[in-house]
This record gives sequence, structure tokens and C-alpha cells, in this order.
Amino acid sequence: MIPTFLHSFRSEWLKRRRTAALWLTLIGGGFIPVIILGQRFYSMNTLHSDNASGNIWETLYHSCWQHMAFFLLPMGVILATSLVAQLEYRNNTWKQLHTTPQPLPTIFLAKLGVILVMLSQFFLLFNVGIYLTGIIPALLVKGVPFPQEPFPLVPFLYGNAKFFLACLPVVALQYLLSLQFRNFLLPIGAGLGMYIAGMIAIHWKYAIFIPYVYSAYCLMETQYGPRIYIYSCAYFLLFSILGYILFITKKTRG
Repeated sequence: MIPTFLHSFRSEWLKRRRTAALWLTLIGGGFIPVIILGQRFYSMNTLHSDNASGNIWETLYHSCWQHMAFFLLPMGVILATSLVAQLEYRNNTWKQLHTTPQPLPTIFLAKLGVILVMLSQFFLLFNVGIYLTGIIPALLVKGVPFPQEPFPLVPFLYGNAKFFLACLPVVALQYLLSLQFRNFLLPIGAGLGMYIAGMIAIHWKYAIFIPYVYSAYCLMETQYGPRIYIYSCAYFLLFSILGYILFITKKTRG
């Protein structure tokens, strides 16, 4: 079972090159850090004091994640998940895929695994971008010191883990929708509609039941606390199991 899954995963990983999801991961991971870096160079007179302060990494972390969590992260997850999951529909290769000696559970898990690894890649690139945003001014501008405080690796990992958990229910739900509908616009439209609805109702007391707002909640002072991450895991399991059942019982896939 494991060799079959690894072979299927490798095949799906290679196929992702033919989608825009790869470029979404690469460009999306560096977009906000580049913008923040540009803002830092624009405010040239504060570069020295910012890097010499004792909270430069915390400032950069919150500046970058504030822009990412409220808009680009959920939008990117919606688009990338749908692009990867819909590859067979766009290329009319479902029948070809099912002629290979791969059981349906392996295909389902391999595609989901590729999406989750790509999400991890995005987080890695984004955090590398935050780090470079802190040190590039010191490399390029004379007199600007390197950040005086050490890079807070553990707090960064902890914060990123929370954002990653917040993304999981969106991944699972978009994956479910994308495998069920041949029309690419349907899962994208559904995802965007739920995201917009969630943002409008973000201060509603029942908005915690809308998983598309969880990444924003990671930065907000809310009464929900750790419940956000419990709900994230529960939704992820629910949508993944439901998506799996619908996938293996679907009569036509091409």
C-alpha cells in the first residue's frame, strides 16, 4: 500500500507542474514580503532604528501576516486546491488515470497529499521572505545594522502551525467540491462566495461555523481561543471523509 501511494503521490506531484497552482505557491509566498520590503526601503530613514529595535521580527511577522491572513491566504488556498483537484477534468484524463493499477483511496489521498505539501511549501517560502525582509536592508544599505534580536524560530513555527490548521477545512471543502464538479468555476465560485460571506459576518457570534474566516481569526482577539483550531481539525476530518465517500461512490468521473 505504501509503495503504491508513494508512486501515485510522485505522479500527482509531477502533474502539478502543468497547473497554475505551482506559480500561485511560488509567487504567493513571496508577494507580501516583497511589498513589505518595498515599504521599508520607501521609509529609508527608519531602516536603522527598525533593525536596531528589539522587536523587528515581531513587527515584520504581524505586518506580513496581517495582509496574508485576511485575503491572500484563503484566496490562494481556494484557487490552488481547485486547480490541482481539477487537473483530470481539464485534460479529460480520468479514464486514463483509472486504467492504472491505483485504487481509488490511493488516488484520493495522493491528490490531497500534494495539496497539503504545496501548502507547506507556501508557508516555508513566506517565512523565508519575512526573514529576507529583515536582513536585505542591512546587506544593501550602508549603516543599517542586521537585526539585533535573534530570529524567533520557535514562536514563528508556533504561529505558522496555527495558520496551517486554520487552512485545513478550506482545503478539504474545496477539494470535495472540485472533485465533484467538472466545471472549474463552480468550486471557485462557491469558495469565493463563502469567503465573502464569512468576511461580512466575521463579527457575528456564529461566524465560527464558517471555516473561511479562521485564518483571519488567528490574528484577531476573539472569544473563541483554541476552539478555532479544534473546529478546524473537526471540519477537516468531516469534509475529508465526506469527500472520500463521494469520490469512491461517484459513478462518472470523466
